[in-house]
This record gives sequence, structure tokens and C-alpha cells, in this order.
Amino acid sequence: MADEPLVLGIETSCDETGIGIVRGTTLLADAVASSVDEHARFGGVVPEVASRAHLEAMVPTVRRALADAGVTMRDIDAIAVTSGPGLAGALLVGVAAAKGYSVALDKPLYGVNHLASHVCVDQLEHGRLPEPCMALLVSGGHSSLLLVPDITSDVRPLGSTIDDAAGEAFDKVARVLGLGFPGGPVIDRWAREGDRAAIAFPRGLTGPRDAPFDFSFSGLKTSVARWVEARQRAGESVPVADVAASFQEAVVDVLTRKAIRACKENGVEHLMMGGGVSANTRLRALAQERCDAAGIVLRVPRPGLCTDNGAMVAALGAEMVARDRAPSTLSIPADSSMPVTVSQAVS
Repeated sequence: MADEPLVLGIETSCDETGIGIVRGTTLLADAVASSVDEHARFGGVVPEVASRAHLEAMVPTVRRALADAGVTMRDIDAIAVTSGPGLAGALLVGVAAAKGYSVALDKPLYGVNHLASHVCVDQLEHGRLPEPCMALLVSGGHSSLLLVPDITSDVRPLGSTIDDAAGEAFDKVARVLGLGFPGGPVIDRWAREGDRAAIAFPRGLTGPRDAPFDFSFSGLKTSVARWVEARQRAGESVPVADVAASFQEAVVDVLTRKAIRACKENGVEHLMMGGGVSANTRLRALAQERCDAAGIVLRVPRPGLCTDNGAMVAALGAEMVARDRAPSTLSIPADSSMPVTVSQAVS
């Protein structure tokens, strides 16, 4: 509706400069400038490179988003920005820019949580989030199960990664297989040609005495590396597609199994998936299959909204405004270790 506040969101937690513009739950613009190519030769994200890239991309990306939305900066009613968690230097660029825009335009500022934003972005595609819902967030830095009664004020962590996050494991296994960086998309492509039952890789933390909702992918990553090294020492070729498919199946099996269990044990009928790894085609397919069997409604944004973007930040900012949450102050920090229980940094 035209009378709903127009919110600009700024995301700079890692290697993408994302600017989104949202009115209510309607996405008007989602402009992204990625520095992933600058990190590829290092095999991972370099914080200093990411920070400089954000500095260079900020103003042009804001201008592109405004043009895409057909609005001017004076039309913006509120500014939302990722305050954490993420890379400290990268976050600082976005937070500083948001404060500058807030002061220059005399508009309220909302410093929001990166992880909560990944949940809230689904509203732009599928409408208001059911309350409560279960959220499975899977990215390069996070593998988390969250019970979400209220995305703006009540996010309850049920489990998280205790070592390598799923996306990090994808990157490391891709490096072992010589497939390049980032690992998620390339392993997904190779796995489509492989046999996911070819190799029995381990499923971490799935024993009866293990924490039911925590994740561990370090052992899986090591198992893949040792399997590949053993073939190479024996002078045998490595069946890359089969390794990719079997590794990927081990990851998505654990993720979906624990998510379904969390829904059942907490009496939740809706599962939302977000984060960059939720763009994985096999994860989406297996999650849908298991949700259908359990009578759970699965909500997953389109792949472009799963990776880091400004739209998700604008979406959570718009929800803060809609629920009359008090704005943040200009003293909000760039908090690299911001807990998921904090949806918004107030001061």
C-alpha cells in the first residue's frame, strides 16, 4: 500500500554490498555488488578486501537501487542496516553509511540482525511469517535452527554449528576436489551427475546421545579429504561427481532430519529455510519431500533472496516499523558477534 513506510536496507556483513528497498512486504529494488571474484584467488573471503570493496560499491549500489525502485532518497522513510554478526570491518562500512544517511535525511535508523533478516526476507515472497515458525539458516558462517515466535523481538536458538558451518564445508570440499571458490554452487552442479549413494560419508551429531539440534560438519569434511587422498595415493582417479553427490547428500540429510525433528518436538507446522546454502537444489528437494511426509509447510525464498542481500535487511526494518519498534540510536555498534536472540541493536 502506498501509505506503508518505504525502507532502505543496507547489507555488508561479508563480501556482498546489498541495497534493498521495501514498502511493507513489497520488494521494489534489490541491488547487489559482489566482490566474490576478488576473493576467489585466495580460496576464501579476505576481510580487508571485502571492506574496501564495500567502500567502493556503496554509493553506486544505493543509486542503482533507487533508480530500480523509481524513488529518490528523500522518499525513504527509514534506514535499516545489518549491525551484526559478520566481518567487523565490512559491517562497519555499512553501519557508518546508514548512520550518515539517517542523519542527512533525518530518518529513523534500525540496526538489525543478519540472521533474523535471512528469516524475514521470506515475507517478501510468501507473505507474513506464521507465528511461531521454525527457521533453518544455512550459510558459509552459520548452520542454525531457530524457533521464531516474533521475528522482531523473540528468536530462540535451538541449535547451531559447533565447528564448520555447512557452507564452509562446501567450500573446503570444493577445494579438495579442485573445483574452485565458492564451493556451494559448483558442488551442486557436479552432484547432479553423480551417485549420492556411492560413498557412505558420516552424518555428524546424529547419534542417540548427541545434541539433537546442533550441527557438525568438520568430521565430514575430513572424511572426504581422507577418501580423496587415499585414492590419489593409490594412483586411482577420483570420481568427482560421485564424491560431490555423496558429500552433499550427507550434509542435506543431517540438515533436513534435524529441522523436521525440531518442528515435531516444538509443535511447529511451518519450516522456513534461508541463507546461501538453502539455494542448493538437493537441499530444497529433500526438505520438500520430508516436509510433505511430516505434514509441515515448507517456505523457501527464491535463490536470489537466500544469499546475502539488502532486501532481507529492508524487510526486517519494515517489520520493525510496522510493529512500532523503537529505532536504534546513532551509537549502535558494528557487532561482529551479535547474538541471534537480538533482532535489533538499540544502542
